[in-house]
Amino acid sequence: MRDGDQATGRDEAGDGVVPPGIDPTRPSIARVYDYFLGGKDNFAVDRAVAEEALRIAPDAREAGRANRAFLRRAVEHMVTEAGIRQFLDIGSGLPTRGNVHEIAQGKAPEARVAYVDNDPIVLTHGRALLATDDATTVVAGDLRCPAEILDNPEVTELLDFSRPVGLLLVSVLHHLSDDEDPGGVMARLHRALAPGSHLAIVHFHNPGAEHPEASEIAEAAERNFNQNLGTGRWRSREEILSYFGDMELVEPGLVPLADWRTEPEDLIRQGLTRHNVLAGLGRTP
Repeated sequence: MRDGDQATGRDEAGDGVVPPGIDPTRPSIARVYDYFLGGKDNFAVDRAVAEEALRIAPDAREAGRANRAFLRRAVEHMVTEAGIRQFLDIGSGLPTRGNVHEIAQGKAPEARVAYVDNDPIVLTHGRALLATDDATTVVAGDLRCPAEILDNPEVTELLDFSRPVGLLLVSVLHHLSDDEDPGGVMARLHRALAPGSHLAIVHFHNPGAEHPEASEIAEAAERNFNQNLGTGRWRSREEILSYFGDMELVEPGLVPLADWRTEPEDLIRQGLTRHNVLAGLGRTP
C-alpha cells in the first residue's frame, strides 16, 4: 500500500475505501471465495489468487455455486425434516445471497443463527447486515480454538447446546493443516452436540488413484493455496469421513459436492474437479 493510499484508506487498485483493520495487500480466503461467487467485496490481490486457481481448475466458479446450493439444501433439510431451529456456522465467510439465517428463517421464522469467522472484513459486513436481527449474531472466532467458540457469551446466549444444533463447517475444515489437529477440533465439537444435532461438511478432496487426473489438479491447487493463502489441504475420502465421527450420514452420504441432492434448477456443470470437493450431512444418534 502506498503512503497516500494508506492515508485515504483506499487500496492500490482503486477498489474503494478499505475498512479499518483490513490489509488489502494480503489475500483473504473469504474474499477469494467472494470473487468466485461474483461478489464485490474483494481486492486486486484476492482476484489474482482466484485467477491463478482458475488456471488450475477452470470450473472453480461452478464449485463455488455448488457450495452455496449445498448449503441451502442442507439447511432446508435440517429445518424441515429434522426440526432444527438453531445453527452454528463456523467459517461463515462474507455475506451473500442465500445466507443461513435467510434460508432457515424462510422456513421457520423463529430459527436462530450464530455466525463465526476470524476475518475482520467478514465481521464488519456481517454485523452491518444483521444489526437489527435479534435472532442472529456474528462473533470473532477461529475453528482452531473450538472451546472459545462454544464458550463465547454471545453464542451461548443465542444457542442452547442442550438441544439439537445444526453445525455448519462449509469449506473451512480444509484450511486447517494436519499439524493443527483437525481431528481433535472435530472431537471437541462433537462433544458439544446434543442428540439430534446435524453436521454439514464441505471439504477439498484428493481422489488419488481412483481419478488420477483430478488428483493432479488437487495437488496443483494445494500448492497454489499454500503459496498464496497459507493453508489448504485436499484430503482423502477416508480422512474427510472421519470428521463425522460416529454420526449417521444422511442420504446420499459423502459425495461430490454437486451431487448432494441436486435439484434440476441447481444442476452444476463440472468437469474433473467435481471429484475435488466432497459434501455430506451427518446426524447424531
